[in-house]
Amino acid sequence: MATLVTMPKLGLTMNAGSVSRWNKKEGDSVARGEILMTVATDKLTFDVESPGEGVLIKIVVPEGKDVPVGEVLAYIGAAGETVEAPSAAAAPAEVKAALAPAAGEKTAAAPAPAPAGVRATPLARKTAREMGADLALVQGSGPGGRIVKKDVEAYASSAGRVKASPAAARAALDLGVDLASVSAQGRVMKADVLRAASFAVATSGDTSIPLTPMRRVIAERMSLSKATIPTASYEIDADFTALAGFRAKVRAEGEKLGVKITYNHILMKICAAAIRDVPLANSSFGEDEILVHGNVNMGLAVAVDGGLLVPNVKAVQAKSLLQVAEETERLVDAARSGRLSLEDMQGGTFTITNLGMFGTKSFVPIVNPPEACILGLGSVEDRPVARDGVVTVRPMSTITLVADHRILDGAEAAKFLARIRELVENPWLLLL
Repeated sequence: MATLVTMPKLGLTMNAGSVSRWNKKEGDSVARGEILMTVATDKLTFDVESPGEGVLIKIVVPEGKDVPVGEVLAYIGAAGETVEAPSAAAAPAEVKAALAPAAGEKTAAAPAPAPAGVRATPLARKTAREMGADLALVQGSGPGGRIVKKDVEAYASSAGRVKASPAAARAALDLGVDLASVSAQGRVMKADVLRAASFAVATSGDTSIPLTPMRRVIAERMSLSKATIPTASYEIDADFTALAGFRAKVRAEGEKLGVKITYNHILMKICAAAIRDVPLANSSFGEDEILVHGNVNMGLAVAVDGGLLVPNVKAVQAKSLLQVAEETERLVDAARSGRLSLEDMQGGTFTITNLGMFGTKSFVPIVNPPEACILGLGSVEDRPVARDGVVTVRPMSTITLVADHRILDGAEAAKFLARIRELVENPWLLLL
C-alpha cells in the first residue's frame, strides 16, 4: 500500500506551506529518512525527510503551490504501483484581479470559500464575499497573521480591473510585472506575463532576479505594513558615555562565563524596562481592540544571505542580561545557518534593528506587523555637545522609534523614547 506524503506541520501556528523544491522526480527510488523535499513557510525553509521507502509514484502538488497542512503532496510505493490523485473541488479556471465590476459589467459570482488554513475574522470573510475577493490571496495583518476587514479592503483597492488567470497573477507577483500594463487578448494568461517580463529585460538591458520565497514574503509584509499601518517616527539623541562604561564592566563578567554582551543585548533589556512604563509600545491593533501583550518577545533583525530574518527572544522582561545574550546569540547563529524553527520566528511583540555597525547615523525602519513599534539604533560616534554651558565631545547615538499611530499617540511615543534615553544614560536604573 502506498505511503502518503503530506504537508507537515512544522510549528504550532503553521497552517500552510509550499514545496519550494522536490529533490526527487516521479519514478525515482526513495529511502526512508532521505531528504525528499524542501518546504517553505513564511520566511523559513525546511528540508523534509521521506516518511517511507520505495518509488516516488506520483507528485500531486507541484513546486511553489501553497497548500494547507495535512494535504497530500505525493505517494511513495512499490515499483509499478499506481494511485489516483485525491479528488479536489473544481477550481475556477481564472481569477478576477478586478474586484469591483465596471459599469455595465455583470457582477462575478463570489469566490469559493477560503481554503483550510486561512485565518480570517467573520467580518473579513463577509467583506470578501461582498467584494468577490479570494482570501487565499490576502495577506493578514491581525494578531497571528489573521486576516481582518482592512486587509480585504486594501487588497481590493490595489487589485485594479485586470482579469487574470491564477498562474498569471502569481507570475506577475514573482516577476514584479504590473498586470495593468500587460497586453493580452481577453484575460491575461501566464504566457502574457512572461512575455511582458522578458520584453522589459530585453529592451532595458536589466537583469531579472527571480524572487526567492524569503524575498517574496519580505516584499509582501513590508508592502502590507506601509499600506495598512499609519506610522509616525520619532528621533532622540542619547549620550552613550555611561552605557559604554556599563557595557565594559558587564562584558568582562560575561566573558568569564563565555558569553559576549553587546549594546544590542543591553538595549533589549532597556526596551523591556521602558515598556513597563508605556505598555502600549508592546501591543497589536485588532479589528475592535488593542491587544496589550503580557510578555515582551523581542525581535532582533538579522541580515542573512538573500534577505532578513527577525527571530525573537521570548519574555525578555523575565530574563537576565546573560540569558538574553545567550538566547540572542543562539538565534543569530541559527538564522545564519538556516536552523531557525517556526517558534523562533513567531510571536514577536517588539523589534530592534541596529545598522550602527555600518556607520549609519539614523534611519526609519518599517514596523513588522502586527507589532506596534520598531526601534532603530544608529552608530555610536563622538559628537560635540553642550554640557553645563561647555562644549564637550561625547559618544552619541540617534535612536529612532517608528510607532503605529492608531495605538501610540505622539505624547505616549515621546514618553517611551525619553524613557529609553534615560535608561541609556543611567543604566544603573535597570537594577530597580
